[in-house]
Amino acid sequence: QVQLVESGGGLVQPGGSLRLSCAASGSIFRNDAMGWYRQAPGKQRELVAQDTTLGSTTYVDSVKGRFTISRDNAKNTVSLQMNSLKPEDTAVYYCYARVKVSPLRGYNAYWGQGTQVTVSS
Repeated sequence: QVQLVESGGGLVQPGGSLRLSCAASGSIFRNDAMGWYRQAPGKQRELVAQDTTLGSTTYVDSVKGRFTISRDNAKNTVSLQMNSLKPEDTAVYYCYARVKVSPLRGYNAYWGQGTQVTVSS
């Protein structure tokens, strides 16, 4: 099994910064991608940022220039530096990893438990 543990959420004022971190552990043969999704109340979960082993980094348009994803493939960790936060960034943020647990198995997505980010004055 694969476990993802997140940390770093909290309450911050508009314009402030937060850093989310996530570490994956367990039976990881290969980690193909890691990233962050978020889900606000009444809305669908959306991809915020993703980094793949092939070097592709993706951001949702609403966070470009404000958020930065960084990943350490050797350590199976991923972080999300969030600057210039806005009230509309308020959501539960979920870490995910696309992992192969053995050379004979395909890739599956694994999720963290979620961490709340609230941007409010």
